[in-house]
Parts: sequence; C-alpha cells; structure tokens
Amino acid sequence: MNNQLDTIFIKQLRIETIVGILPRERITPQPIFLDVKLSVDVRTPAKTGDILDACDYTALADQVAAFIIEQKFLLIETLAEDVAELILRDFKVEKVLLTVSKPNAVSAADCVGVEILRPK
Repeated sequence: MNNQLDTIFIKQLRIETIVGILPRERITPQPIFLDVKLSVDVRTPAKTGDILDACDYTALADQVAAFIIEQKFLLIETLAEDVAELILRDFKVEKVLLTVSKPNAVSAADCVGVEILRPK
C-alpha cells in the first residue's frame, strides 16, 4: 500500500445514550457527539465506483451508534477505545482519529471530551 492516505470524515454524529457514572446519567439518555476521521486510500473505490471497495461511512455511522447505545458506557474514555477498535476491525480503515464530546458533563463548559488516534 502507498504511504499516502486520504481522509473520510463524519462530523458531529449525535447519539442519545446512557453514558456516565452519576446515578442520573445511568437512567436518562443524554447526547454525545462523535467526530470521526478515517485514514483510507480512496483511489480504488474512486476508480471502480463500487461501495464494496470503499469504506461505507453510512454503515459505519449506523454500526457505531447501535454499539454505543447497546453498551451503556460508564466512561467516555472506554467508549472511545471500544469504538476505535470496532472501526479498525470492521471497516477498510488504516487509522482512526476519534473525538467524543459530552455536552452536559460540566455545566460551566460547552462540552468535555476525549480525542484518540489509533492505527490498525
């Protein structure tokens, strides 16, 4: 594979889920936002026009959202690690930069979050 990779991105994927350690957070779903940058080589799918050669970002977004809702994470750090692992395992991606934002975590802040970069 060529060392030059391209980027596919998803900005502000909103997911309503149970996440957090506080008692109220374990009962009431709250929004989180994901920004995902995927390092991929788009040349083959660009030439073939075949989704089977590409990273299907719609399927990725759907699978990630379902996974997060099902898991009911305590920490966004765990959420980020597990989502990055899922993406690298199940999709044609060489590297993922994932930002998880939790807007209701600190009342005096717009949001808090974690950003991780993981290679395959």
